[in-house]
Amino acid sequence: MRQEVTSLLITPPAVEPVSLDEAKLHLRVDGQEEDDLITGDLIAAREVCEDESRRAFITQTREAVLECWPAAPWIALPRPPLQSVTSIKYTDSQGVEHTWPSSEYIVDTASTPGRVRLAYGKWWPWATLQPGPAIRVRYVAGYGDDAEDVPQKFRQAIKLFIGHYYENREAVTAQVRFNLAPIPLGVRSLLMVDRGTW
Repeated sequence: MRQEVTSLLITPPAVEPVSLDEAKLHLRVDGQEEDDLITGDLIAAREVCEDESRRAFITQTREAVLECWPAAPWIALPRPPLQSVTSIKYTDSQGVEHTWPSSEYIVDTASTPGRVRLAYGKWWPWATLQPGPAIRVRYVAGYGDDAEDVPQKFRQAIKLFIGHYYENREAVTAQVRFNLAPIPLGVRSLLMVDRGTW
């Protein structure tokens, strides 16, 4: 049975993969009147593209939440690429939080998605866990700190998406009711190239 892992955003990226100037150049927009609108579109486009590709583009801190330890000797962490693991904490049935020592596990950044693997001869903690989301893995994911670290296909998808947002500012238009695709086909194609099943 596959372990359900939820990934929560803790610290968002400090920059966007596509800058405001790049977006305005792509949209052929001069002036500053629509800077706030375009900035909002950039953030929304990045969020949707990350969700669709199931990846983290710019360095961000995330937290994977689990209800129990997996049967497998690893935990696959959503939103690759994995850069590092900050901590693994679990709460026992008495409500006491414990930090699992890093000597008990290995951080595998080479796999996609990245994983926390049991160290040789080690096993998951034996404590009885509290019901619900008792295990939290805090980690850092993303291609890097700068926009240039993000693969060009993802940056291009964001540009195409903001073009779509810019031209279609409402959910529907008078000419084409309920016929606007939520994600343009060209964007979807770019995002699906490396999309995994994790």
